[in-house]
Amino acid sequence: MPTDAPSGVRRRGRIARSVLGRWLWHSLASRLMLLVLVFLTVPVLLYDQFRRADEATQRLLLTSAQRQGELVARALEPELTNADRSALPTLSGALARFTDDRTRLRLLVRPRGGAVDGFYYVATAPALPTADLDQERRQLAALGILDRLGGSCAENATLAMRVPQSSGGEEVLSSITPITTPFGCWALVTSHATEGYVASSLGRPYWRTPAVQAAAAVYLVMAILVLTVLAGVWRSLRRFGDLARDIVGGEGDGGGKGTGSFAARNRVPELSGVAEDFDRLVDTLRDSAQSLRRAAEDNAHAFKTPIAVIRQSVEPLRRALPPDSARSQRALAMIETSVDKLDGLVSFARRMDEAAADLLAPARRRVDLSGLVERMSDGYAGVLAERRLRLRSRVEAGLIVRASEETLETIVENLVENAVSFSPVEGVVSVSLARADSWVELMVEDDGPGVEADNLNRIFERYFSQRQPGRGLPDGAGEDAQADGEHFGIGLWIVRRNVEAFGGRVRAENRAEGGFRMTVALPVAG
Repeated sequence: MPTDAPSGVRRRGRIARSVLGRWLWHSLASRLMLLVLVFLTVPVLLYDQFRRADEATQRLLLTSAQRQGELVARALEPELTNADRSALPTLSGALARFTDDRTRLRLLVRPRGGAVDGFYYVATAPALPTADLDQERRQLAALGILDRLGGSCAENATLAMRVPQSSGGEEVLSSITPITTPFGCWALVTSHATEGYVASSLGRPYWRTPAVQAAAAVYLVMAILVLTVLAGVWRSLRRFGDLARDIVGGEGDGGGKGTGSFAARNRVPELSGVAEDFDRLVDTLRDSAQSLRRAAEDNAHAFKTPIAVIRQSVEPLRRALPPDSARSQRALAMIETSVDKLDGLVSFARRMDEAAADLLAPARRRVDLSGLVERMSDGYAGVLAERRLRLRSRVEAGLIVRASEETLETIVENLVENAVSFSPVEGVVSVSLARADSWVELMVEDDGPGVEADNLNRIFERYFSQRQPGRGLPDGAGEDAQADGEHFGIGLWIVRRNVEAFGGRVRAENRAEGGFRMTVALPVAG
């Protein structure tokens, strides 16, 4: 078994990757998704970096506060060593020497022999309400700080604890420094109510700091505005595309032309100039298509008239010429053959012009393809029976596509005519219609000899034909069928052009069990 993929598979893979790459690079939707990803990723990365920097700042602040508390404690230690109960009221004055507008001090004491957590406030500088001191002591006790301190009276700790104040606001307890004396265990609490400490993240999650919340609010507003603008542009373009399909597709217009104009129905001011250009382009295409149809009809009429005159004039010549004049009879037969061929060429040229006109301004309406295929299959059953062929039809109901009903009839007609051209007597022509994901697949199969591998792609070329004379549908039903059985090779070319004009695709392949299969895929109407 070969390990390398066939060249066709590799080529399709490269094409698919190329298409995906172009979509990712140029699509507004892909850029919108990329922008959303950026807006989600950048805050995470920045938050992590800023949080790390804030943690380093916290450590510096707490270390500084701890050193400050240690220095104050060493300075107070001589007074506290000789202190007794009578000296307690004077300690607030001692603390006041070390306070300023940035630093506040509290002094707690656990008399020797008291309970481990039996600390009492004995001095504050500046003075604080009793309610604030009680709140602070409860928080210290709840965190187990007083238990740990009372057990050894030797733990110099950083706190980073926020305490609300009765006057409003809050302050940050930054450090607690123990001092051991004969009287008992003293605890010097250092706190700060300055902006540098209160606005920092000490004692709370980093995301709750005012700076982070303000930055997050600004970033969120910016992201919403940018995404709203881009999403609005994307929705406007989508609406503009829907508007284009409605106008050009001729929704609800039996004549196959759209109603209104881009400029009249456009609601996006920035697209007004584009809408006017589109109106001019659509008008030009419609006028060109109409001119082609008129020219095709006028040219066919102009050529058909002299051809009919020549054909009628041949009959008197035939009666006038002696039957035994072989040369005269041969010349007359050549004239008749050439006239028939010329007649076919005129019809062929007219159909080519009409096909070109149809592609210039194809109508796009919602068409029940299931009902159309069923009606056409019922019509073919009797005709094929006369040619000793059988028709097998399998149609899934309710399949809707956006196209032109007349063009779809031409597609089905040419596919069936192609299958009949190659089907042997007592053969089966199968017509099936089914949905495959977002596509509607029309499949026409026959029991014929198939097509050589080298010619599979060529069968869609103009003027290429392998049909046997006289094998077309009767009465010139197919685009290729002529009165004398000659085929000009445009049926499948028209099929491919029409299918691709409606955003579909067509595929030809030989069946493994013998015969040939043509598959047309059209997008399901939204």
